[in-house]
Amino acid sequence: MIDRRGFLKLFGGSIVGLLALGGYAFGYEPVVRLNTARYQLTPPGWTPGLKLRIVALADFHACRPWMTADRIASICARANDLGGDIIVLLGDYTSGTDFVTGRVDHRVWAGELAALKAPLGVHAIVGNHDWWHDAAAQKNGHGPTFSHKALADAGIPVYSNRSVRLEKDGYGFWLAGVEDQLALRRSVRWKRQFTEGLDDLEGTLAQVNDEAPVILLAHEPDIFPAVPSRVSLTLSGHTHGGQVRVFGWSPYLPSRYGDRYIHGHIVEEDRHIIVSGGLGCSVAPVRVGVPPEIVVIDLG
Repeated sequence: MIDRRGFLKLFGGSIVGLLALGGYAFGYEPVVRLNTARYQLTPPGWTPGLKLRIVALADFHACRPWMTADRIASICARANDLGGDIIVLLGDYTSGTDFVTGRVDHRVWAGELAALKAPLGVHAIVGNHDWWHDAAAQKNGHGPTFSHKALADAGIPVYSNRSVRLEKDGYGFWLAGVEDQLALRRSVRWKRQFTEGLDDLEGTLAQVNDEAPVILLAHEPDIFPAVPSRVSLTLSGHTHGGQVRVFGWSPYLPSRYGDRYIHGHIVEEDRHIIVSGGLGCSVAPVRVGVPPEIVVIDLG
């Protein structure tokens, strides 16, 4: 039996604990923390002698107060200091939650991203929220969205079912990017019964015309079972690592495969994918156990 004083102490301690957890989940982990997740590997089909450092940024979800222009600027400054040969942006630049005090205009967040610098350039794809928050694109059933336009205006090439050959130290490799797999939302208003993707993996890889290794950018990792072994490495975001992760469990997983591609480096049948935990928040402005992260990948 617990007496009244013991009950009050237990109750008070629980309230303090919950308030502390809430403050951490809403005010510290999503807004202050910034980790660097590092991976080193030589994937199948990789050219001997080709050393490549990739810095990957995913899921900014620009909004106030959770991902302000100043926060984006500080993330970009950190990314520039990581010595990447190439920087890739993996989509979802627009807000993913309605719990905001204000939106960050696409021209503003794109202007901050324009500060990113790497010897082989900065390259981008867009994500589902970049499509979902553009009413004109949803109505028309095609892009470009305002995110496509803002990135292009900032001098950042956007890959929409496109492959480009790049070189480092005389060694070639391909950078391929597919359009979003959830681009067009199911909508009574637009007479669309099902969510439709605009990705064309086969057409994108058909543009690869030599034996150089291929790096694929795909916002959602759910495409991975269809990715052929010709692709050395797939890079994705979207899942936020579960966003809330307690003892290996998340209450919501935005993938039809559940935990299978939720976060980190996954190998299946000698095919490799790295899924970023992302930087911002979607649905609810809370992160627990999955701090915002910049991903650094050393290949070769």
